[in-house]
Amino acid sequence: MNAIIEILLEIIKITVPALIVFFTVFYLMKQYLASQYQLKSLEFKQNQQSTTIPLRLQAYERLSLFCERIAIPNLILRLRQEGMTAGDLRMSMMIATQQEFEHNITQQVYISQQLWQIIKIARDDVMNVVSEVYEQQGADTSLDNYVQGLFAHLQGREFIPLDKALVAIKKEAGILL
Repeated sequence: MNAIIEILLEIIKITVPALIVFFTVFYLMKQYLASQYQLKSLEFKQNQQSTTIPLRLQAYERLSLFCERIAIPNLILRLRQEGMTAGDLRMSMMIATQQEFEHNITQQVYISQQLWQIIKIARDDVMNVVSEVYEQQGADTSLDNYVQGLFAHLQGREFIPLDKALVAIKKEAGILL
């Protein structure tokens, strides 16, 4: 019986210090690995930001250009041609606005949902104004009367969604910087 107790005591003498060393090493390794994970995570976020910030800034630039390109005066200057009817200009402006929108639709990935909604409202407003003025003047209106009607409609407005969209783009880009 004494021999069994002595063997158990010897096992305990060896096992207890080994367990203490094991748990100490385990705790230290766990702490080390957790700090390494945090460090790698921070590096990853910094690398990701260095990639996404330029893309987001480019998106803001492209959407600003989009707003400028679909502004009615700019559409008229760009699309108006000799021999065009008011209906032709209206259709050209509607198509150009939609094409510009489709060209920039992927930029919504890089901006906030609220800003994208503002941009869509601005686009819809341009298309509504182009159609509304045309319908008010009638299909037989001259090109010059239609253009004058568009300018008169724009001058009579207090709230222009395209201007608000540009302000919102600048504001969101400013927050990023």
